Amino acid sequence: MTASSIPINAPPPDRVAHAALRGAVAAMAMTGMRVLTTELGLVEEPPPQAIFRQKARGLLRLVPRQRRRAAIELAHWGYGAGGGAAFGTLPEEVRKRAWAGPVYGLAVWAGFEMALAPLLGLEQAHQKRPTERVSLALDHLLYGFILSELRSRPRD
Repeated sequence: MTASSIPINAPPPDRVAHAALRGAVAAMAMTGMRVLTTELGLVEEPPPQAIFRQKARGLLRLVPRQRRRAAIELAHWGYGAGGGAAFGTLPEEVRKRAWAGPVYGLAVWAGFEMALAPLLGLEQAHQKRPTERVSLALDHLLYGFILSELRSRPRD
């Protein structure tokens, strides 16, 4: 059997695009939740802001000062869209489970906390911040719920 004769079960592009859109909307919802948790003092600095402040300051300087917060949000929404697209590539048997989106959202959060933050050398990776971590886990649960679509799916 040659590589060209192996069937590839790639997800339909429209499904991946739809999941990317849900991911962007979910990241937008996370933005709202983070405004609340930051204003309540539960989160000191949201991860997208920490990444840009600590590791991409030069890139951020290319953006006019009054547009930097918007640029950070757009980057976060783009990241959320990418995560949504990745969710859309999961097999339907997985994606249609009620737990799939929330578990995926928590996996994204855990990946940030255990891999990305330490790899980037973010200050937060070396601090004990239980309340902040719970708050960020909850907004990633929200992300996952939105990816899952909180509506009944049509039956084929």
